Amino acid sequence: MRIDAYEDPGTPDHRGGWRYLAWLVRRQWPRCLAGAVLASVWMVLLAATPYLMARAVDHGLEPGDMGALAGWTGAMVAVGGVNAWLGVMRHRTMTKVRMDANFRTVKVVVGHATRLGAALRGQVGAGEVVTIGVGDVQTISTSLTAVGPGVGAIVAYAAVGGLMLSVSTRLALVVLLGVPVLGLFLGPLMGRLQGREAEYRERQSVLTARIGDLAGGLRVLNGLGGKGLVADAFHRDSGRLREQGYRVGAVTSWIQALGVGLPMLFLALVTWLGARQAAQGHISVGELVSVYGYVVALGWPVAFLIEMGHQLSRGVVAARRVVAFLRLEPAPDEGTREAPAEPSVLHDPASGVRITPGRLTALVTTHPSEATDILDRLARYSPSDATWGDIPLADIPLPQIRTRILLADPEADLFAGPLSAVVGAQATPSRGADSVDVRLRRVGATSHNAPADAEQRPGADETAKLTAALHTAAAEDIVRALPDGLRTPVAAQARDLSGGQRQRIRLARALLTDPEVLLAAEPTSALDAHTEATVADRLKQARQGRTTVLAATSPLLLARADVVHHLVDGKVAATGTHRELLDTEPGYRALVARDDEGAEDTAGAAEGAPAR
Repeated sequence: MRIDAYEDPGTPDHRGGWRYLAWLVRRQWPRCLAGAVLASVWMVLLAATPYLMARAVDHGLEPGDMGALAGWTGAMVAVGGVNAWLGVMRHRTMTKVRMDANFRTVKVVVGHATRLGAALRGQVGAGEVVTIGVGDVQTISTSLTAVGPGVGAIVAYAAVGGLMLSVSTRLALVVLLGVPVLGLFLGPLMGRLQGREAEYRERQSVLTARIGDLAGGLRVLNGLGGKGLVADAFHRDSGRLREQGYRVGAVTSWIQALGVGLPMLFLALVTWLGARQAAQGHISVGELVSVYGYVVALGWPVAFLIEMGHQLSRGVVAARRVVAFLRLEPAPDEGTREAPAEPSVLHDPASGVRITPGRLTALVTTHPSEATDILDRLARYSPSDATWGDIPLADIPLPQIRTRILLADPEADLFAGPLSAVVGAQATPSRGADSVDVRLRRVGATSHNAPADAEQRPGADETAKLTAALHTAAAEDIVRALPDGLRTPVAAQARDLSGGQRQRIRLARALLTDPEVLLAAEPTSALDAHTEATVADRLKQARQGRTTVLAATSPLLLARADVVHHLVDGKVAATGTHRELLDTEPGYRALVARDDEGAEDTAGAAEGAPAR
């Protein structure tokens, strides 16, 4: 049975960890059934070898019948060959079970993360998602490999018990009662393992999230002199995680030690009892050999039962974490009213901000989080009473809002891949990327027009949009500096680019969508003054007649805004142009006048300066 990594994974049962594991088994029940049958036959034939050996001793070796000895020996060889083939097929089948569970869980988790969309970050940390994707998925898939051998172990255990009854009732009772006794010893340890494992996974997800935060902010921490403090805190937290890992390992080691040691004691007890019965003449020498062989063969089923309990204990902990993630739901979209057909005013009653359509509006505040909250409300990423025209945003279906209003997150993820795909031009073929590189060399400092022959080339419209977006974001130098231009591979989060380059790439990606309403928080905070002035001028020209809202305190951006809202404690304190607010609002002037007098000269020289 082939595994299709792209098939529909189905609807998971997220009512509990055990139910989720059962759902994974049901989704591939023919494969799991085949694994159980193969494992059962394989283990039963392991017990058949001592039976055949006993017959060879009693009917061939002891009476000296060489023909019978050869026959029973040949049967043992044949059974061994068949069993070897069954072992290979069992392992191959259970490997497919593991791979299917792995792919299915990955698809379910990724699909649900995609469905959550922007609500994901607000409900679960990045470390939790990474821990699920890296550790829990693997643990769940590995636990399912115990299903086939576990069923086979139970069948083989019953078969060995039946064979032992034909030899001695007393020995059969000892064998049949031995495994329940093992369960009494190991059961409490399995429960303790689940608790320790769950706590370990929780701490691991927290530490994983901290690693991600450190990787993203290490340069800033180093500049602020806080790297040592954070390193000490991380060292303490990782030490606690290590200690918790030791606790998990201690329980696991006891389970594995008892899983090996107790069956050996069990084997010794049965062998001693069998030897006494043989010495007393109650069983034959061949039957004594078979008893020893049965108990040795029983070691495999017992080991698999213990391993099954161990793996399922860990698997259900991981499954509960996956189930908890699958229970997360995005904010309900109950909108039924149509969005305004024409560009309309966006109004946030909580702050008093009114965004006039077709204009470049700036939000200025001492606390950037206040402006970010306003943008989140205007883009309906958080619940509010914001309106679009006369219609509450909450009453408009979310797809209509997402189609026309774009919030450009300053920390938006940048996936690994060619630069053209990172910007968002996935449909741009390699020749199209080459043409963009050529056009970026030709385009003038203020020109947004495509060459005269652009419409005659396939994909010319997409190429022109990509060229314009990169030009507006002053990102042409990034493309020119890369060895293969737009085809150059970029690392995840564009870590091989500078902070200013990443910021311009994010801005170009937002501009490429050409939204009716563009909301952006600090889109030029990582740029030098010359590049910032260039972006400000080009952004105003490119978005002429379109609604653009910027949360910024840079005078280079504010000077080009049509309307500026000065916010105090999250509410509009004054509205006007940048120059008007400088003249009339001391608080505004103190906040933004960082060499404002030289801003116009800087902006005028910026067009001729290279962007950095």
